[in-house]
Amino acid sequence: MDNKELKDKVLELKEKHNAVIVAHNYQVDEVQEIADIVGDSFALSKYCSTVSCKTIVFCGVHFMAESAKILSPEKTVLLPEIDAGCPMADMVTADGLIEMKKRFPEAVVVCYINSSAEVKAESDVCCTSSNAVEIVKKIEQKNIIFAPDQNLASFVAKQVPDKNIIPWKGFCITHHKIKAEDVVKIKELHSDSFLLVHPECKPEIVEMANFAGSTKQIIDFATKSKNEKFIIGTEMGVLYKLKKNNPNKTFYMMSQGLICPNMKKTSLASIYNSLNELKYEINLDEEVRVKAKRSLDKMLELSS
Repeated sequence: MDNKELKDKVLELKEKHNAVIVAHNYQVDEVQEIADIVGDSFALSKYCSTVSCKTIVFCGVHFMAESAKILSPEKTVLLPEIDAGCPMADMVTADGLIEMKKRFPEAVVVCYINSSAEVKAESDVCCTSSNAVEIVKKIEQKNIIFAPDQNLASFVAKQVPDKNIIPWKGFCITHHKIKAEDVVKIKELHSDSFLLVHPECKPEIVEMANFAGSTKQIIDFATKSKNEKFIIGTEMGVLYKLKKNNPNKTFYMMSQGLICPNMKKTSLASIYNSLNELKYEINLDEEVRVKAKRSLDKMLELSS
């Protein structure tokens, strides 16, 4: 089938199964086009918990579909590409976190949304890239274990200096590979452009940026800014919405290599197959789900 036929079939199956299709900002253009909503991972999971659908097709990676299931246990959550994972999320395990908690028994555990349900279940509170600073500021205790992203941990530590941030040594393989010399070169090439980066980038990259924030915050910043040219230091999928929202502005990618291979696995064909065969369903151990939900609930409490 060509793309038009696939789209038509997907829409038919979506209605048949009373489904909602959600897509992360890093998904390929045609997947973003067919989605009911496009956004950051946790915003999508929150949205899924509020709509009256029976089935959720989550176009993203594994931990995102898990978050949707944590918040909507009564719904069928499908991940079109079951092997779409997150290397950073895989860098921390529940057992490893338990051992670290033994070394720092007085510390509060803040876990980034980019983590498994099992890791969330061993954490005190979850956070996203957009609310991490706010969450940490509102925690009473001084010592905080922050997992799994060491770069986001550094970003938070600089803005909340009164806290002792103990970072887990994990990172996003896509953002972590941006080098300072790459930034210098592209800023020389496009000297009239603002540099917008994700806080998953290394600290020295964030220091060189005009703005650092989540994918949504980057999109919002570029949309509201009076500047007309931007260098984008995050996964290239964000260009779809940036260009759609700002047709008269110019966007340069920091590097053509800023691609998350896992985010790019989902296609119209895999969405069709997922709905047609109701695969691949995400299921969680109920005890783990309940414990993980506490960390998400705590995040909502602290960020409200």
